[in-house]
Amino acid sequence: MKVFIDTSAFYALLDRDDDNHQIARTVWRQSLEREHHLVTSNYVLVETFALLQSRLGIDAVRGFHSDIVPVVAVEFVSPDLHRLGLAALLSASRRKLSLVDCVSFEVMRQSGIAVAFTFDSHFKGQGFRVAT
Repeated sequence: MKVFIDTSAFYALLDRDDDNHQIARTVWRQSLEREHHLVTSNYVLVETFALLQSRLGIDAVRGFHSDIVPVVAVEFVSPDLHRLGLAALLSASRRKLSLVDCVSFEVMRQSGIAVAFTFDSHFKGQGFRVAT
């Protein structure tokens, strides 16, 4: 099974003080044991690196880069995917919805991924199943 991983899941996995940390650890462990095909985008990685560096420091970025990223397939966002995500963001016209989220939805649709490992309710609102 393919599972798309969002920034919120990566962050919860790495921050022991995050309210969703234990759930994230369980889902991560189960995904590895079940040999799910874990996927994210380079946009999610950029967002996650920035969040980790800001909140947890550069050592968290190093750990994420060396321990987590190597087991996840990274889909690089094309100009067309970027344009689709931007169009979706502008048409939704909602403050709390991000460009990274909208691009993630497009990556999932184009890759045939129905399940997201996330704590962001926007994925469920887009019709995706949530692995938490």
